Order: sequence, then C-alpha cells, then structure tokens
Amino acid sequence: MKEVVGYWFRYHLAKASIAALMLAVFVALAIVVCRALLRGGRQHAWRTAILASASGAFTLLALASLVTVMANVQGAVAPFASLLPMLTDGAADPELAETLDQVRQGLADPSAGRQSHSALQVMVSDFSRFHVALAVSAAVVALIVVGLSVMLWRRFAASRPTDRRTRRVFAAFGTFAALLVLALTIVAVANMTTAAQPTSALLAFFNGHW
Repeated sequence: MKEVVGYWFRYHLAKASIAALMLAVFVALAIVVCRALLRGGRQHAWRTAILASASGAFTLLALASLVTVMANVQGAVAPFASLLPMLTDGAADPELAETLDQVRQGLADPSAGRQSHSALQVMVSDFSRFHVALAVSAAVVALIVVGLSVMLWRRFAASRPTDRRTRRVFAAFGTFAALLVLALTIVAVANMTTAAQPTSALLAFFNGHW
C-alpha cells in the first residue's frame, strides 16, 4: 500500500506540474489576445469577433488548467484519500466488500472497530487533509482573483465612456472574475465543512451518498 500511495503522490505531482505550465501558457495567450483586442484604431468586425472568441477560449482553457492544478495538488497532499474511489469501484470482490463493510461499521460505531482503530484513524485523517487541501487552495486562488477583479473594475471605471470596446472587455472579465470568486468561496466553505466532520462525511462516501 505504501508503494501505491507513493506512486499516486508522484502521479498527481507530475500532473499538477504539467497543468501549471499549461495554465501559464493559456494566461499569457489570453493577455496577448486581449491586448490586441484593446489596441486602438478601427478594426473589421470579423477581426474583433475572432479576437474576442480567442480571448474567451484561452480564458476557459486557463480556468480548466487551474482546476486541474488544484485537483492534483489536493491529490498530492492526500494521495491515500484520492485512492478511495478505486476501492468502491471494486466493491464487487467478496473480500473487498467484506473489508468495506468493516470500515462502515467502524465509522458508524467507533467502539465496534477497535481492532482496526489505527487504520480507520489514518483513513479519516487523510480524508480530512484531502478536503482541507482543496479548501486552502480555493481560498488562496479566490483572494488572488479578488485582486484581479478589483483591478479590472478600476480600469473599467477609468476608461472613457466613448471607448465601448474597452469597457465591454473589462466589464466581461470583471464579471467573470467575480463569479469565479463566488464559485471558489463555495468550494472552500463546502470542503472546510467536510473537513470539520470527516468521519460522518467518509461514512457517507462509503455508503454511496457522496
């Protein structure tokens, strides 16, 4: 099991590194395209449409890369907990099914699982750490995006009312950033709530109510 957990840690670490590089590339591309979109002078409608579409596409790809980074950092911090779904997928095996029943009994009634108390404690602890990791990363990213959103709305306010293209771009990205902050806050609160009561949450997971 130790070797499997070690491999899973390295797997998530590698995926997080690759996703971080992709995030940097997509953010850079989105900035370049946005600058071209905001560049002064009259532009053909088709060129504006292409630049706006490319900017939106790179932003969504950057968001997908960010989610991948967060998920794999979570898996690297708590690799054992990230393996748990594989146990339930293979629950058709009689031996594994019996073990999972013992885990459920131990989680539902701690006094009934004294023989496997230490194993359950490790499982619960790693499960809690799994959710704390995502809560912390979501909170950190939310703070960064809050700063970005403030900057975008300030630029929107400072732009000339006649410069409609610039105002539309800043308003669109400012709104997107605000919605992203809301989503990240929900993720952080939900995961901290789960981490605060890991035993009941883990029992719900093994009962298929997750």
